[in-house]
Amino acid sequence: MLASRASVLYRAKPMTRPIMGFVRNALGLDPPASPDDPTPENRFHLWEQSPSPDLRERAARIKAMATCPVTHKDVQFTCPLSGIPTHHSKEAWEQDVEYHESKRYELLKKVNIYEHDLRSGRPFPEFDFPQEQDYDRMVNMNNWDLFFYTRSFYSMDTEFQLAAVTKMLSYPMTIGSVLHQYSPYSLNPKGPVTLEGLKSLAALRYTLYPEQSGRVRAGQDTPLRIFILGTRAEAQLPGHVWKQLQHLFPETSIELHFVGPESFYDREKRSYVQSSTETIVKRIDESMQLFYHTDFFHVFHEAQDFFPYDPYNDVFFCFHPGFAAPETQEYWMEDTMKALLQTKCAVFTTGFSKDDLLRDINLVQDTYGSELDMLMDPVPNVFGSTKWELNDNNPHEVYQFNMYIAGFRGKRYHAIEL
Repeated sequence: MLASRASVLYRAKPMTRPIMGFVRNALGLDPPASPDDPTPENRFHLWEQSPSPDLRERAARIKAMATCPVTHKDVQFTCPLSGIPTHHSKEAWEQDVEYHESKRYELLKKVNIYEHDLRSGRPFPEFDFPQEQDYDRMVNMNNWDLFFYTRSFYSMDTEFQLAAVTKMLSYPMTIGSVLHQYSPYSLNPKGPVTLEGLKSLAALRYTLYPEQSGRVRAGQDTPLRIFILGTRAEAQLPGHVWKQLQHLFPETSIELHFVGPESFYDREKRSYVQSSTETIVKRIDESMQLFYHTDFFHVFHEAQDFFPYDPYNDVFFCFHPGFAAPETQEYWMEDTMKALLQTKCAVFTTGFSKDDLLRDINLVQDTYGSELDMLMDPVPNVFGSTKWELNDNNPHEVYQFNMYIAGFRGKRYHAIEL
């Protein structure tokens, strides 16, 4: 499970209010707040008494599966500060000095109010995404606020709106922020991108910005192929969410290839489709298509289904893959990782936390160090989700999607002994 690998995090990212929202409030141009607008007060409910059946079920699941960190008994007591079951009893809750000193309940409370907001039935105007970008307007990729402002998103003035939207857009914008010509990630030593990383990104940007290159490359009409391996939640995102990625690169057609046994969920059959021969295709429009390959990457690689690979046209992303996780390590670190490195194309991967990502990257380097080049050192992801999530198996673990990012690639140039 995703959550089982999440590292415990105790400090939220500082969020600034969007520029225009602040200006409007300062000038008194905003209408009075509606009593139905989300606030920490009106979105707070004890999960076991929640108006949402889903959250009442989650409270029961936590009590059935989680263990109290103080008594090591089952969880039966709901923290009154967070509204989430956390300890065996009130006495155990009071004795948990680390829980109170770290103020972990503050992050758990955020989990609580975010989940209730999503189920509140309020209007969600923040999900009305903008369409094509005007050619005379530049997109700023330095952070969420500037991206939303320069892309003319609905002004998101509350943490609830940011949490809802950034969770969805974290996947396409993580990809976009790495590939964009005005990426927030700069070259070493000031930034995380290595010299080899600059080479890989320069090749991809040559394809993404054909007019700016001043040259016409053979096969220029070939779409950029973005392979997303081990896909789960990201493969279920609606097409218009992924279309936001293509709006950043209007001159280029994009193919998204979701690869993995959980890449396509059949809602009618209520099960994942699994096949090594059939590919499911969804066409968003003439410039974007989604492909679902419902088996492991190395299966298609060995069958040469994706051949030939081209570092100018192909790039790989792995969101929270769990290279080093005991339950998934064997699936990643043998045939699949060997196949990935053989492509000689850029691979970028994210983690729930710095420790989570470092475990993955360190294992890859320890196992295949002589066969790869680092493209991007582990660094906080500018476009990580701001919504806090909870591990139901251990309610003391909270995390955010795509918090850190790094990149590597199979080594292209080998030293020759003279």
